[in-house]
Amino acid sequence: MDSERAMVMIVDDNITNLKIAKKALADSYDVFTVPSAAKMFDLLLECNKPKIILLDIDMPGMDGYEAIKILKANPATSDIPVIFLTGMSSPENELEGLSLGAVDYISKPFMPRLLHKRLELHLTVELQRLQLEAQREKLRHFNENLQKMVSEKTDEISKLQSAILKTVADLVESRDNITGGHVARTQHGLRALINGLEDFGLYRDQLEGWDIDLILQSSQLHDVGKIAISDSILNKPDRLTEEEFQEMKKHAELGVKIIERIETEMPDSDFLKYAKIFAGTHHEKWDGSGYPYGLAGEDIPMPGRLMAIADVYDALVCERPYKKALPHKEAVRIILEEKGAHFDPVLADVFEQVADQFALPVLSPQNHSLALKTG
Repeated sequence: MDSERAMVMIVDDNITNLKIAKKALADSYDVFTVPSAAKMFDLLLECNKPKIILLDIDMPGMDGYEAIKILKANPATSDIPVIFLTGMSSPENELEGLSLGAVDYISKPFMPRLLHKRLELHLTVELQRLQLEAQREKLRHFNENLQKMVSEKTDEISKLQSAILKTVADLVESRDNITGGHVARTQHGLRALINGLEDFGLYRDQLEGWDIDLILQSSQLHDVGKIAISDSILNKPDRLTEEEFQEMKKHAELGVKIIERIETEMPDSDFLKYAKIFAGTHHEKWDGSGYPYGLAGEDIPMPGRLMAIADVYDALVCERPYKKALPHKEAVRIILEEKGAHFDPVLADVFEQVADQFALPVLSPQNHSLALKTG
């Protein structure tokens, strides 16, 4: 991050909430507390632009929804990331806020450490976005004939894009206190399945032309829709009620909508195309009983059928507050029992052959430490 302390603006009509939020962040950031949206706009005219705005929704005079519309409509403030920090915690409120351009939605009362962590992640994403824009600007000035230089810069952008993708995936996992390492482990399982298909010469027509590394990157966003699921459901320490489970199931369609919004800025992005498939179809079942679309058989895109196995395996072998982790062999047995029901029978056969690879440690690309912690 920048050597200078980032400026954070907190807008809330409740003085107590302002004090609590400022206390949580003041050690790391220059915090401006503002009691109303109107005062916020006055302050934006007088001071430097903040790196991020934490905005309450339910305020007198001008509420948070109206305020963010004005912020996003003004070119001078449209690029300031906005996080809603509010007591309005229904999924409908969260989805409305995200649809208006907010980058996150944090329910009150909040944990100070969680607020600090999520703010840090968003500021990292913003910094990487600015770096990416700077790199793209430099590329426009390069001579087309300098192929080597262009190739080097393109590779640099690709790595930065991958870093942004990883940061977004980490942001999703940071909201869920019980599934740490899930993204890395499911990527590990996907690679084992894809390698198995190639080794046995299966589904060649569907795998033809695949950029495996790109597809594995895209899989990191398969649970991005959980950003719009209430913390009270996402981090519930025991089993969900039927009503809560129905809300949780919405994360698949919400994930598709979130990625579609990103696609408006990057309409030809292959990794977003695959990310949307992963997000929308990883809970579909071979027999048509899955969600959200009730697809069956080969109508389910191959990425969704692959992720279904990797996702379920990880859920089975990881501990949850309401269940113990199952041994690897028991998880394999359960998945094979669902061959032709939950899972593509061909992929289930491949899984049986490569299952031992699922139990291998997953190495973190950052520090090569084991990433097999169970949430």
